[in-house]
Amino acid sequence: MNTLVDPDLLAELSQDLAPAERLQRLVGQLRTRFHCGAVVLLRLEESFLRPVAIDGLVGEALGRRFAVHQHPRLAALLAQREVLCFDKDSQLPDPYDGLLDALPGAPLPVHDCMGVALWLDARPWGVLTLDALRTGTFGPAERRALAHCALLVQAAVRMAQRDGEISQLRLAPSARASSADTPLPLAGDAEIVGQSPALTQLLHELRVVAGSELPVLLLGETGVGKELFARWLHRHSPRSDKPLVHVNCAALPESLAESELFGHARGAFSGALAERPGRFEAADGGTLFLDEVGELPLAVQAKLLRTLQNGEIQRLGADQPRHVDVRILAATNRRLREQVAAGSFRADLYHRLSVYPVPIPPLRERGSDVLLLAGRFLELNRARLGLRSLRLAPAAQEALARYRWPGNVRELEHVISRAALKALSQGAHPGDIVTLESALLDLDTGPSPPSSPINPSHRASPTAAAPSLHQAVQACQRQHIHAALAQHQGNWAQAARSLGLDASNLHKLAKRLGLKETLSKQ
Repeated sequence: MNTLVDPDLLAELSQDLAPAERLQRLVGQLRTRFHCGAVVLLRLEESFLRPVAIDGLVGEALGRRFAVHQHPRLAALLAQREVLCFDKDSQLPDPYDGLLDALPGAPLPVHDCMGVALWLDARPWGVLTLDALRTGTFGPAERRALAHCALLVQAAVRMAQRDGEISQLRLAPSARASSADTPLPLAGDAEIVGQSPALTQLLHELRVVAGSELPVLLLGETGVGKELFARWLHRHSPRSDKPLVHVNCAALPESLAESELFGHARGAFSGALAERPGRFEAADGGTLFLDEVGELPLAVQAKLLRTLQNGEIQRLGADQPRHVDVRILAATNRRLREQVAAGSFRADLYHRLSVYPVPIPPLRERGSDVLLLAGRFLELNRARLGLRSLRLAPAAQEALARYRWPGNVRELEHVISRAALKALSQGAHPGDIVTLESALLDLDTGPSPPSSPINPSHRASPTAAAPSLHQAVQACQRQHIHAALAQHQGNWAQAARSLGLDASNLHKLAKRLGLKETLSKQ
């Protein structure tokens, strides 16, 4: 290395690039300049390090979150401000075991590793790590060069931060204040994982509306993460320092729904031995999130409408109203327009709640976000189960990408957790690099497409019996019931409702189709 700082790195800083692309190019330049196998830029978020740019690791690594206390090498880098090299004989586990693109699923051999903490405004921002498969790659000259390159990376991060601030100036003034604490819009929020155009557009839209006082109606299938996006809206709103109160409307007994939301006076009903404030008062000054709002009884809907209109509530059994300052976020997986037409949901309340409707895209429309989310759940399960490393086999990645995900993100989380447990139950050792094969995922991804066009002369044998119409209908019924149960996490009542059946009839049909026996064995 003839110079401490590569001119190409300086050139990258001068280009008019999006923040994420600039950092990604810098990481690529560093990998070339230092002749190493992997370079990773990680941002510190509370007690976790989140990759924001990688070169040389498998793609799903971008979705991971590395808990600092679980990774001693990363903790050591954060603990000091100078470049730190790990000796080839270091016994500290490498956080990227099994994740190197050149050696997928294999333990990292004896290799060179160095890194440096990045600081902005006298606070640690994150770390930059370099791994080389050939020992002796990182000598004193490389360490000095990395110290200078780290200054350039810090400058790039600061530029990205300012780019984020400038982009916020183009938004509505109310949205500016709400997003000042998230100046680097690289890969979404700390909890919302993904980089797909659908998710990027959604977060941009939410960032604009977060600073307003408008009610927001989050729409989407079960499992897409509506609660997560509600928390995101609150956290990026001017009310972020006030409470966010979550109400699961589907779990409220009809007889107690009014008392839960609005509170009650002493003696309002049998058992009301003292006054009790409701959820609206608990959320005063903050945000009230009404999850599954379509499940509210009609009588409660009328009182909710009054509160939205004049900002007043009245405890059950009380004479005087009380003023509350609450922003409403609501969510539903139901088609509220159809409920309005059927008379089970008030039209005036629907229009009040849906001032700003936000459809959350299902997982099947988010492309490669599936693998990033899988990376997040793999790291969570690796830590939870005490594994050295947990990763996906290439065939398993393909299976995840092909599957339609009727249960969305929640189903993906359960699939990864279940597969990890299966791997351990089948003899995997915690000290190994545990690779999840596609069979462990237990996904019905349908038949694979033929590798070449079918020759018309190679037709099925006339003796091969086609299924009867009755058998085909039964297979279709089984498939639909399976999908409905997966979407509703095994809840038969909700699955029956989505299929348009009475719950008792669904149980009888499943028993007749042999599904009951099959599911009991799983």
